[in-house]
Amino acid sequence: MLRAFLDNSGLLLTGTVLALLWANLTPESYERVAHNFHFLVNDVGMAFFFALAAKEVVEATAPGGALHSLRRAALPFVAALGGMLGPALIYVALALVLDQRELLRGWAIPCATDIAFSYLVARIIFGATHPGIPFLLLLAIADDAFGLLILAAFYPTGEVRPAEFVIILTAALTFAWWLRSRRTLNLWPYVVGAGIISWIAFYRGGLHPALALVPVMPFLPHAARDPGLFIQTPTAHDTLNQFEHRWKMPVQIVLFFFGLVNAGVQFASVGVGTWIVLAAILLGKPIGIVAATALSGAAGLHRPAGVAWPERIGLGVIAGIGFTVALFFATAAFPEGDLLAQTKMGALFSFSAAIAAFMAAPLLGVGRRASVQTGKSRPF
Repeated sequence: MLRAFLDNSGLLLTGTVLALLWANLTPESYERVAHNFHFLVNDVGMAFFFALAAKEVVEATAPGGALHSLRRAALPFVAALGGMLGPALIYVALALVLDQRELLRGWAIPCATDIAFSYLVARIIFGATHPGIPFLLLLAIADDAFGLLILAAFYPTGEVRPAEFVIILTAALTFAWWLRSRRTLNLWPYVVGAGIISWIAFYRGGLHPALALVPVMPFLPHAARDPGLFIQTPTAHDTLNQFEHRWKMPVQIVLFFFGLVNAGVQFASVGVGTWIVLAAILLGKPIGIVAATALSGAAGLHRPAGVAWPERIGLGVIAGIGFTVALFFATAAFPEGDLLAQTKMGALFSFSAAIAAFMAAPLLGVGRRASVQTGKSRPF
């Protein structure tokens, strides 16, 4: 029970609930404490969260990985792109129609998909062995990859100094390459050496330092073949898997504090930004993913076997659970104030995508209950 709680981001939820209670009961003390921890949590601790996301991308795109070949990668990447363009376009359109141009900077907030929570909801609705589960995971990993690029390109933390960034980052990656060329298997030189230099590069270069470990991760020695998406390999001794084993639990603690210092929003903060984020993610995700897969099929790309159109709609709704990364994008897009509070509430309310998915499943005739009733799965 405890293991399931920890593996499904229970600490993040706990931190979020505590933050909401604290911020609404004694907002002054919450703001004072949370402000003191923002830098440590968001700029340092979250570097390990994004490193774990990058680890999944590295393994999935390595030889033998689920996204290695163009044929395998094409549909999940196109679906992820559609699942980001749909919410972004709806967000921008609503902001312009409602004359809320000051919200335009937050266009990326509804683009995110929270892997952990979407994976949990999908397993509950469809069952762990349904072919839609790996499709959702591949889509979420591709979404993470695009999200990392968006964060780096569109949400600098200050004045961008490209020359300084490139020079210091080159030093970090050269050191990481040197470690790998010497077949260094100990992960600490990569983290403490190349990782810290890379963090300095992002910080000094004006880019978000939470991305510091992302370019280092591909240099960590890893197994010749990916055992599968999110499959635990306790016997694996390659450096990349050792990084995950060493940091998975500390990252859960980081996520507890991330929720605690970022999710504390007063309920009175709900405003137009909240509803724009929520509408964009609840409508844009399924529309974008379904439209992208339809276009992919028309273009001759390989379709996910055993995942019919109703399942794709259901998975698109589930992918609307943005939460963690959506909350992070909100903090990157806006300074402290009403706009940040409103969009944070929208990111938190994206959890309603889970409720929508549970309600939509019987209407679409999908999920484990539908399979039991019909005794067969739907065709394409």
